[in-house]
Amino acid sequence: MSEETIAPEMWAPAVHDRGASEYIAAPSLTYWQDVRQRLGRNRLAMAGLVFIVVLIVAAIFGPLVSPHNYYDQNLKFANVPPVFQTYAVTDSSGAETRFFFNSGSQNLYVLGADGSLSDLQRPTKKDLMKKTLLFKFGDRQVTIDTSKLTITQDDGAVLSPGGWQWNTANVLGTDQLGRDVLARQFYGARISLTVAVVATLVNFFIGVAYGGIAGYIGGRTDTIMMRVVEIISTIPLTLYVILIMVVLTSGFAAVILAIGSVYWVDMARIVRGQILTLKEQDYVAAARTMGASTPRILVRHLLPNSVGPILVTLTMLIPSAIFIESFMSFIGLGVTPPQASWGTLTSEAVETLRAYPYQLFFPAAAISVTMFAFNFLGDGLRDALDPRLRT
Repeated sequence: MSEETIAPEMWAPAVHDRGASEYIAAPSLTYWQDVRQRLGRNRLAMAGLVFIVVLIVAAIFGPLVSPHNYYDQNLKFANVPPVFQTYAVTDSSGAETRFFFNSGSQNLYVLGADGSLSDLQRPTKKDLMKKTLLFKFGDRQVTIDTSKLTITQDDGAVLSPGGWQWNTANVLGTDQLGRDVLARQFYGARISLTVAVVATLVNFFIGVAYGGIAGYIGGRTDTIMMRVVEIISTIPLTLYVILIMVVLTSGFAAVILAIGSVYWVDMARIVRGQILTLKEQDYVAAARTMGASTPRILVRHLLPNSVGPILVTLTMLIPSAIFIESFMSFIGLGVTPPQASWGTLTSEAVETLRAYPYQLFFPAAAISVTMFAFNFLGDGLRDALDPRLRT
């Protein structure tokens, strides 16, 4: 049996390289750099952030570039949808006229050369009772049977739809008073973002300060302060709005003041819980031993270490504030006409839901998508700010 020969160089000692032993494969990141990277990898959170940025830009600049505003009424072109089917009728001279028949209002709209609505023809009351509408185009007469939804020329030819046409004058259509839905959507976004800003400022300044003081001082002061929070939180927000409206007689101002008065209680509870945990840490005892005052310990040591839960709570409470304003406006306690918010738009659209569902779809979709965006962003921030999830 032959022995295997081992080369001498295989017994050579390993080379000890201090530089190689100190090499780190992954780059060294700070806490906030890691937060930014993890948040960027969360697609839903980034999609929510992009939508919020687009919403802010649209709310600020949309009304400035729109040819319409939220209060101008044009009853001649009321309840016109954003898209509609067109028909074409040709008279004896060969001139073609395109039109759109609105089955909800029983009106016929003549289209211009650029596809916009140029004229309106209303049926007579006698025709409405017969459910057979007659309209004239030059020497041609068109009969519309509303029961069968058929359109026939006076020569017996049945007109077929010529395709779908986008409403170039009003991109999202008009409401029951002929106001532009898109312009009112932009203004509703302004109202919602105003509520979001107020909720953020109130939560940050009042809620953080109140909860921080209660948690750090503790004892009887904490007990009294938290009993006040419990009393405020037990009274419904709707009652606050009604009582404030009796004094101010202004719907939107009442909602803003009500949110500013009571919306900070949840933030105060969360900050208090964080401060109760952090104030027992060694660095707080060291700062107190070195003579740091209570405001300095709160501002320089405790609150910066609570910024993660504070940011997450802010992003979670903002959609709740937007929904509260929309609900108040829906039941008539929010903005007053002719001002527009997403809540008033949904309230007005409910009355004409069966005939014109698009009037309810756009504000309801705006409320839903905005709330989803803030919730997705809040979930992403919660995961990104949690150091225990760092990989």
